[in-house]
Amino acid sequence: MDYQLIWVLLIAVAVFAYVTLDGFDLGIGILFPFIKSPKNRGRMMNTVAPVWDGNETWLILGGGGLYAAFPQAYSLLMTAFYIPVFAMLLALVFRGVAFEFRFKSKNHQKHWDFAFSAGSIIAAAMQGAMLGGFIEGIAVENGRFVGGAFDWLSPFSVFCATAVVVGYALLGTGWLIMKMEGDFQGNLRRLAKPAVIWMAANLGVVSLMTTYVNPAYAQRWFELPNILYLAPIPLVTVGLLYWLWHAVKKREKTVFGITLGIFFLSYLGFGITLYPNIVPPMITFRDAAAPENSLAFMLVGAVVLLPIILGYTAYAYWVFRGKTGDEGYH
Repeated sequence: MDYQLIWVLLIAVAVFAYVTLDGFDLGIGILFPFIKSPKNRGRMMNTVAPVWDGNETWLILGGGGLYAAFPQAYSLLMTAFYIPVFAMLLALVFRGVAFEFRFKSKNHQKHWDFAFSAGSIIAAAMQGAMLGGFIEGIAVENGRFVGGAFDWLSPFSVFCATAVVVGYALLGTGWLIMKMEGDFQGNLRRLAKPAVIWMAANLGVVSLMTTYVNPAYAQRWFELPNILYLAPIPLVTVGLLYWLWHAVKKREKTVFGITLGIFFLSYLGFGITLYPNIVPPMITFRDAAAPENSLAFMLVGAVVLLPIILGYTAYAYWVFRGKTGDEGYH
C-alpha cells in the first residue's frame, strides 16, 4: 500500500472538510456588519449553535495528521506561518468565547457581536493569507526555513485573504438562505448577489496570478496535453457561477450546494497546481513523510476514528436539518 499517498489524501479531505464546514459558520460572523438587528444576529448564530464545535474538529484532524504523517512539512510550514497561525487561533478563541457569552451578557451584547465578527473575519483572512504564501512558496535550504517572519505577507497573499473572506461570506449566506424565512431571507438574497460577482472576480484573478507566481504552475495547466484534461475544471466552475447567480434569486438549498461545488473545484485546481509538493516549491510529500511503519500504524487509528467523526457529524446535521426560528429549530 502507498501509505504516503493515502495520508496526503486523508489530510486533503480533512482540510477541505474544515474549509467548507467551518467556512460557512465563519461566513456568518463575516456577515454580521451587514445585519444590524440583534434579533436577526441571534437567529443567525442559532443556525450553527448545534454544529460549530464539531466543524472545527477537522482543523485539528488536518493539523494533527500533518504533524504525525509529514513532520518535516509541519515544522517548515508552522515556522514560516507562525504569525498568521497564531493570529488565526487567537481569533478563533475570541470568536468561540463571544459565541457563548453573547447570549448570556445582554448588557455587553454589542461587544460580543464585535468580537464574534472580528474573530471570524481575522480567522478567514489569515487562512487566505497563508494560502497565498503557500502558493508563492517557502524559502528552504538544507531542510530548514531560511525566510523572514513576514515572507507570507505580499500583494498576492492579501488578495487571497480577500478571496477567502468573500468566499466564506457567500457560503454563510447560502447556509442562512436555507435556514431563514420571510423578509430576512430576502435580505440575504440581496447580499448574495454582489458576493457572487466578487467571488467570481476573485477566482479569476487568483487563478491567473497563480500561473505567474511560478512558471511550473502555468506549464501544468496550459501545455498540451494537460490543457485538454484540465480545461473542464475552470469551464464547469464558470457554469456553476452562472447557475449560482440565478439561484440566489429564488432557490433555497441550491445556493449552498452550488457554492460548495465551486469550493470543491477550486480546491481540486489548487491540489493539481501544487502536486506533488507539500512545501512548495521543492519539497514533495514523499520527501517529508514519516517512516512507513509509523504511517501504517497511524492509519489503523484513522480507519477507526474517521467513520465515527463522519457519523456523528452527519447525525448532527440531520437532526438540525430544518428551519431555524426565533428561539431555535422548528
